[in-house]
Amino acid sequence: MSFSITVEEREIAFLDEDKHILNTLEREKIESHFHCRDGFCGACRCSLKKGTVEYSQYPLAFIGENEILTCCAYPTSDIVIEID
Repeated sequence: MSFSITVEEREIAFLDEDKHILNTLEREKIESHFHCRDGFCGACRCSLKKGTVEYSQYPLAFIGENEILTCCAYPTSDIVIEID
């Protein structure tokens, strides 16, 4: 199943092989902060404006309301995110 990610007014496809949202952003050369790739540091935190995500492993870093960590989240619907 494929979902779309809208970021910076661009709609891009999340591919199953991407596994996490961060991989999709990298594939599309969209700059995003990250460090650990495991949900520990929170550097990849961004705003989830629309849609839903799940986590392959629930992150240890704090996640506020309407925030996601792109390094370990994957969409479960079409999503709109805002990278800070």
